[in-house]
This record gives sequence, structure tokens and C-alpha cells, in this order.
Amino acid sequence: MSAKLGKTTLGLVVGNRGFFPDHLCREGREVMLRVLAEEGLEVVALTPEDTKFGSVESWEDAKRCAELFKKNADRIDGVLVTLPNFGDERGVADTLKLAGLDVPVLIHAFPDDPARMDVANRRDSFCGKMSVCNNLSQYGIDYSLTEQHTVDPESDSFREDLRDFAACCRVVRGLRGARLGAIGARPAAFNTVRYSEKILEAAGISVETVDLYDIFGQVGKLADDAPAVKTKLQAIANYAPVAGVPDAALLRMAKFGAVVDRWVRDRELDATAVQCWTAIEDFFGIVPCTVMSMLSDALLPSACEVDITGAVGMLAMRLASNKPSALLDWNNNYGDDPDLCVLFHCSNLPKSIFAEMKVSYQDIISESVGKENSYGACIGRIRPGPFTFCRVSTDDLEGVIRGYVGEGEIVDEPLATFGGYGVARIPDLQGLLMHICAHGFEHHVAVNPSEVSLGVFDAMVNYLGWDVHYHD
Repeated sequence: MSAKLGKTTLGLVVGNRGFFPDHLCREGREVMLRVLAEEGLEVVALTPEDTKFGSVESWEDAKRCAELFKKNADRIDGVLVTLPNFGDERGVADTLKLAGLDVPVLIHAFPDDPARMDVANRRDSFCGKMSVCNNLSQYGIDYSLTEQHTVDPESDSFREDLRDFAACCRVVRGLRGARLGAIGARPAAFNTVRYSEKILEAAGISVETVDLYDIFGQVGKLADDAPAVKTKLQAIANYAPVAGVPDAALLRMAKFGAVVDRWVRDRELDATAVQCWTAIEDFFGIVPCTVMSMLSDALLPSACEVDITGAVGMLAMRLASNKPSALLDWNNNYGDDPDLCVLFHCSNLPKSIFAEMKVSYQDIISESVGKENSYGACIGRIRPGPFTFCRVSTDDLEGVIRGYVGEGEIVDEPLATFGGYGVARIPDLQGLLMHICAHGFEHHVAVNPSEVSLGVFDAMVNYLGWDVHYHD
């Protein structure tokens, strides 16, 4: 799988310029390393034994730093450039060019203290940051900026910048080379989830397909007491309350889950999208929601209705937050409040997104296939709290990837319904809905219980080159 888990690693470039006070580089490097460690980030950086104060000033320094970065290229998710003084713009640019990492870059400048503006202590990083950015632009190197032009590395503002940037780095690395699995054909009634495999492939995202016939052919070869089936059956029982679900339905879920799990593992997939109706219900007698919910909860997003680009949005936010994502419908208004709506699916939401949940039958589809053939749905209310939403879509006529991203809050408003659901408050929701409809986006939206919209947006626009709208 390309979407690695674990700590984020940054390459650190400490910019220096000889006729500015270089003792600031020693102090600045020490402060920055301490902050990065406190934020749980691993670092690859020159030491004071490699160059003066472990900084980059000259062509020789740039070559040393670039060589260090190249040796650690498989670890480095992004590069942080920090300027304790004006910094040498060519040294920074040459380092990044020679290293050839093609990862996100964050430019940081230390603030001056008005009480320490003498020759021995004046930084001029305010000005130097512009020169560095100018040179990176000339070199064709993409970069990100802190919210404030100069900012104390120990401040809350910079720590938030760091978290957003780390999220951006994880999204970029994870989506470049991501592998998604499409299980079954798109439901005939859902033209809305059509997508272009070729456009995704051009962006580095591969799609592996498998027919439901193949999946159920493998299911048919599994004995009821096969070790993989028994293991999955126990995993389902441990995952969520299953009281009232027939044993026969649980056994079918376990067999289906064992085969899907093996396929995901063998194909090294990062996410999946499943033909969830109605062939599975008509001819196998379950809904696949619990199996999909378990995948998503294990940080392997699984989208319904073969919504592959929906799964891309789920994966992007999973990468950014290291938390499970869900796919929902923009489904209902909530009274006459223009900033409230109901998010709903029927449902395969991951357990960790619920306030509480149980496994039961799927109310909607049971009307057509019978209750006995529709067990496996995850039922419950989404836990209140902030969330990020994201939609990714391929525009086949223009040959590009489009999307939108933003944040909202699940609120504790009264609602008596079924499936998996929550009431969402989103500022200027009507403007967002106008954008969705005016640009022909799908009715599905990926959500994640986190606040990572800036990191996702930066990754998709600045480094992946996608046409993404930020709903602020």
C-alpha cells in the first residue's frame, strides 16, 4: 500500500546568510527541532558537524543537505525551510533542486523583536522569506506558506501551520501511487458515480477491478468452519452488537468479509468501492455494510455504490487525519435553518464515527428484497463534533480532477430516523449547495471527524494540481 501509516518525517533546511547574525541559526535550529519533536514529527537535518550550525548558506552546504535528503528520500514526506535570519535564497533553492524529492515544502520565517533590532540581533527574515519564495518560483518548486508571514515557532499559530502541513504531506504521498479496488459493476441507477480510470491513473491513482462473480465464486469455496471464516465471524461479533441478526446472515457476512479482506491484502489496496445493491441481496442474502464498515474503521476506506472517486476523498482525509472516513449522502434539509442539513447513509459508516451503533437489517432495501436478505447494515447516530468534508470527481469532458473541501459540525439536534445519520451545521451551506449543483457534483460526500480541510486543500491544489474549491 502507498498510503503509509505512522509518523510524518520532515526534512529541515535552516537558511543562513553570512553577513547577518548567524548565531541566530544555532538558536533557531534548536528551537525548531524541539517544536518538531513536541509535535511528534521526525526530522532529517544537517548537524553542526556537517555545516556551520547545521545551516545551509553556500553551494557546498546545499550539496551536503541535498545528499542527506536523497539518502532518506523514502522517509521524507515534506521539507520545512526555516529562516532564523535573512537566509541564502540560492542555498535553499539549490538544496531542493538537487535533492529532487518532489514533496511539499513549507517556508517559515522567524519574527524580529522590535527591542532587538541592532546589528547583532536583527533577523530580516521578514524580507528574506520573499527572496526565498521568489527563487523557488524561478526554480519551478511548489511551496506552502504559514498563515502569518513571520511567526514564532513555539506559538499556537505555527503549531497549527505544522499540523496542516503534515496533513498535506501525508495526503500528497498517499494519493500519489494509491491503489483502489472496485468490487462489482456500478449500480445501473447510479450514473452519478461514473468516473474516469484514465484521469485517475494520470494522477497516479490506480484502480483494480474484480467482478462480483469472482468474489462469490471464492466465497462458495469456503467451508463454514474454515479458519478465515471463523476468525472473521469472531471479528464481527467483537466489532458491534449483532443481537437479532440471524446466524445464517452472520456466516454469509463472515465469508464475504474473509474473501474481500484477502483480496484487499493481496492487491495491496488503500481503499475500495463496492457494488452494494441489489445483486448481493438478491442472490447472496446480505448487505455488505458491516464488512465495509470494518474496512473503513481499520483505515482502509470503503465506499458504497462503486463510488471510486468518493473513496478517493475518503482516503485523502484518512491520510490527513489518521482517522476513519465515511461516505454519506447530502440527504435532507433540517427544518428552515439554512445552515443545517441531514447527512445520511443506510449504512456502512465506520464504528468510530458513531455515538453508538448496532448491526441490523437495511430498512430501505428490505422493502424490495425482504428483511431476511438485508441484514448487515450499521445503524446509529453520528457522534457530535467538528468534521471535514470532501468531494473528488473526474471531469471527463475537461480531462481534470475537480473537488471541494470544507469544514462543519455535527450537532445534537433531535432527529428520529433510520440508517446512519447526523445533523450537520455548515456556515453558508446554501452557497455550498449552490456550488455543488452548479458544477454537477455527486450527491455523495466524504466526511471525517477532524479539522484537516486546509491540509487536504493545500495538497490537492498546490501539489497535485487539482481544481478544488475551498468552502470557507
